[in-house]
Amino acid sequence: MAVELNHIIVPAKDAKASAQFIADILGLQVSAKFGPFHPVVVSNGITLDYIDDTRDFHAHHCAFLVTEDEFDACFGRIKASGIAYWADPHHEKPNEINHLYGGRGVYFDDPDGHNMEIITAPYA
Repeated sequence: MAVELNHIIVPAKDAKASAQFIADILGLQVSAKFGPFHPVVVSNGITLDYIDDTRDFHAHHCAFLVTEDEFDACFGRIKASGIAYWADPHHEKPNEINHLYGGRGVYFDDPDGHNMEIITAPYA
């Protein structure tokens, strides 16, 4: 059976700003608003659909697989922006990156507390 993930809805207190935040870090663009969504499309066609949500919501986790050069660029933008980062999802290793599966990885939070990650080697 050919099943593919198409999109996820990411709740945000300010969807436009949150979509722009992740787009800026990843070197992407925010697409034209689609209904209530501020979409950010990654290279494999999956869309992060940011939506305004004034309710309390649970944080999501998104991991983005990037090349070594893209990692350097993204990580450079994280550091240049003064964004806190960690080597692990529980925020126990601040100001470090990890080297899992022979690659590099780093975790950071978006403005709504969603746990974002960039990696250069897939974990599975």
